[in-house]
Amino acid sequence: MTTPITRPRRPAEALPEVRRTVTVRPGMCGPSSLFPGLLGDFTWETVSELGGTDVFTASDGAGHPTYLAFYYFRVRGSRSFHPRLLGFGDRLDVVSGCYDQGSESVLTLHRVSRSGGQDAERPLDPAEFHLAPREDCLYVENFNRWVARGTPGSNQGLVKSSPPGFRHEALPPLPEEFSPRAVYQGARRDLTFHDPADPAYRPVPGTVTVEHPVDVVRDVNGVGLLYFASYFAMVDEALLALWRERGGTDAGFLGRAAVDQQICYLGNADVDTVLTLTASSRRRSGDPGDELTDVVIRDRDTGRVIAVSTTRTLTAGTTTGPSRKESQ
Repeated sequence: MTTPITRPRRPAEALPEVRRTVTVRPGMCGPSSLFPGLLGDFTWETVSELGGTDVFTASDGAGHPTYLAFYYFRVRGSRSFHPRLLGFGDRLDVVSGCYDQGSESVLTLHRVSRSGGQDAERPLDPAEFHLAPREDCLYVENFNRWVARGTPGSNQGLVKSSPPGFRHEALPPLPEEFSPRAVYQGARRDLTFHDPADPAYRPVPGTVTVEHPVDVVRDVNGVGLLYFASYFAMVDEALLALWRERGGTDAGFLGRAAVDQQICYLGNADVDTVLTLTASSRRRSGDPGDELTDVVIRDRDTGRVIAVSTTRTLTAGTTTGPSRKESQ
């Protein structure tokens, strides 16, 4: 059950926020695409509420549909609170806010905490997300761009297309040091969100590549585009293949704590496309239970990169917490 969106009581100088109280239902947890899908819905609701545009029915100046597409998605938690721990009946408080990124894009932050604590009363703060995340909170960061189809019937060559009336100038500015632009630009360049030169994590030999024909039953959303949350399931598909290749059990895979996951969406795909999912990993020196796994999603026939993802997982015996470098 989700309560209606309400504007909170707050001091006049506080930033605009949207607050929700949510009961976790079966359709919100378990498979890896469900929780991001829920937060994606919250993102569209929040932008609609604070940006003055109905995201769900938005159109360009000519009346053609335009979509607030996900370009960068990050889910950040801890060993004590990560998406796999969400269960039926859990009560959650969600605080959401949007930040001005110009007329063609918007950044949305969400903080998720368990109901009954004091976290829900704190204002949303980008500095908390990046510099001082709390162990008892989940954080979600979304960077979205307005796009439309450049060619009718094709999911390739999407073009920028902002709807008239989108009030980006009414949104608060985001401090430059918290902008995700440098983060996702590095991922596009290096095909990883982690600094390849960081000596704290050493590459693990071997990669795994699996083929994934676009599943028209599960991967495609209501307007015929590859659904952004399906990418999370594809990433898990590649992670599981790599896990099994190294002798891991399925039960052990479910027991991992995915404490930080980032995805940059570089394109979309038509329904008859076959994708390749390539996974490789790095482990923290002296702590094999702390692992970073990169997944690169490509169009098999053209080699075009569709998405880049890096997931940090902790398994039994991990001794380290989030490093400062990993918080950037």
